[in-house]
Amino acid sequence: MRFTSIASGSSGNCTYIGSDNTHILIDAGTSKKRIEEGLKGLDLSFDDLDAIFVTHEHVDHIAALHTILKKHDIPIYGTSGTIDGIIKSDKKGEMVNASFNRLLTDTCVCVGDMTINPMRISHDAAEPCGYRVYIGDKKIGVATDLGCYDDYTVSCLSGCDALLLEANHDIRMLQTGPYPYMLKTRIMGDRGHLSNEKSGELLCKLLNDKIKGVFLGHLSKENNLPELAYETVRLEVDMGDNPYRSTDFPIMVAKRAELSPVIEI
Repeated sequence: MRFTSIASGSSGNCTYIGSDNTHILIDAGTSKKRIEEGLKGLDLSFDDLDAIFVTHEHVDHIAALHTILKKHDIPIYGTSGTIDGIIKSDKKGEMVNASFNRLLTDTCVCVGDMTINPMRISHDAAEPCGYRVYIGDKKIGVATDLGCYDDYTVSCLSGCDALLLEANHDIRMLQTGPYPYMLKTRIMGDRGHLSNEKSGELLCKLLNDKIKGVFLGHLSKENNLPELAYETVRLEVDMGDNPYRSTDFPIMVAKRAELSPVIEI
């Protein structure tokens, strides 16, 4: 089982999960060329993809879908609210023949040798979700665009072998930065994005003996720095009330516009 980020950040997101037999993307929010380059780095192409799962309809998660589906017949999965948002965004009718598959949260769907289970998340989109992906007894969790988390979130993501968690902003950078007040309020709200501190707090609740690695993703270009996200989360883990330390497993900031290291599970 391989897990990596092709692109991650406020300007575009795309995550790859694959086995020997099955290959999926979660989101296609960067350029088609960037995704193609990322797949090439994994010795794959669009023809190898079995499905694209979409977390929600915001442009930084669906930007390349229109151009991909003009040439490639790849099934698209998402909640009904997300699928409706994607269809609404198709102003030129480029996805008229696309194969859309509507998901219910907490209801599994099988693609090849993978089982994918969407989970509810709190974000200001129509019907957003995160994903848990299983192959046998292995589990990967992908959860970005979290305005907040609760016991349900922790329960869904517990027991993962690898994770991609949002670490969107540094609170001080956001508060003192150039964004308008209403946008700052939205980002820090319960339907906005997780701060570095909250990301570290959530990670502390999810640590377990089998974790092979954690990606910190969806960093804001304006309100965060990779080094700051890493250090903040690392300190939360090292100072948190848990038996683990940040040196027990790799913590990596997912790269904004290129392929991140691959976690092998």
